[in-house]
Amino acid sequence: MITANDLKGIMAMMPAFTTKDGDRPDAEDTVNTAELTRAVDQIIRDGGANVITTTGSFGEFHTLLWEEHKKLIEATIAAVKKRVPVFIGCTNLNPREAMRQARFAQEAGADGLLLGVPFYYQATVDNAVQFYHDIADAFPKLGVMIYHNPTHHRVTIPVGAFKKITQKTNIVGMKDSHRTPLQFIELMNTVKGKISVFVNQTQAYPYVMLGAAGCWSFNVWMGPSPVMRLRDACQAQDWEAAKQICLDLDGVGKVGPNIGNLSWRENVFKLSVNEAGYCTAGPLRAPWRIVPQEVIDNSKKIAAYWKTLCERYPAEQLAKSA
Repeated sequence: MITANDLKGIMAMMPAFTTKDGDRPDAEDTVNTAELTRAVDQIIRDGGANVITTTGSFGEFHTLLWEEHKKLIEATIAAVKKRVPVFIGCTNLNPREAMRQARFAQEAGADGLLLGVPFYYQATVDNAVQFYHDIADAFPKLGVMIYHNPTHHRVTIPVGAFKKITQKTNIVGMKDSHRTPLQFIELMNTVKGKISVFVNQTQAYPYVMLGAAGCWSFNVWMGPSPVMRLRDACQAQDWEAAKQICLDLDGVGKVGPNIGNLSWRENVFKLSVNEAGYCTAGPLRAPWRIVPQEVIDNSKKIAAYWKTLCERYPAEQLAKSA
């Protein structure tokens, strides 16, 4: 079984690659498995993913039919070919459905599950912890990664809860970006060696210094080299370089106007992937049928900025310094 020690570096949050006509509200088979396979293979060969995770918010779990989700699960596991750990997102409105999806992921050969707390009604902290315990007990051979997203899942899991959470040894990871440095230090005092915590790419400095195992990123699908350079700087403890790269990565969110609605702030990055050219994530799925021009314009600005980062931090330099 996978352990916390197996999880480090860059966690690539994968888009749910959409077919050209996948934006239709009546479409029923919208996963572009050919491009998914090509892109996943490329990012692993390029060294831009140490862990692959699917169907989070950027991975559009909320827009997929179950048959499409199954197709995506099978295609992702087949494309990875056991080269890096694969965590399948099974976040849902209720634990029973999450478990049904988790059973399929297990049978398909996943290494673990990426799971947010069921979120239609706000969970209490005790029930959030119980949810993760129930999943860990039901799937003892799978690694469980906590998908901690208080904005979407409407519950903040406090540091104090992790003393109980870590009683289950197959809860091995967490995607997080919601702790102050002091809270993070307290968290690491509890989970070190038990749970590998991945923070947002812009938080790698200083959080890797404080014990984070690595960073999560969906921007890597625009071209992974800037985040690869960040990972390698952190591993080399070159904190000045890591700090500068984090500052540059933070510029991604500042190149266009504030487009307000949270959903557009997330969807714009999928459109940016298409613009950047490293791979083709495809169109947005329904209900995102009417895309404001400012969102389209922003996606182009983000892609253009990211390309400048790829030029500033090219993969070729990685090979020379290896």
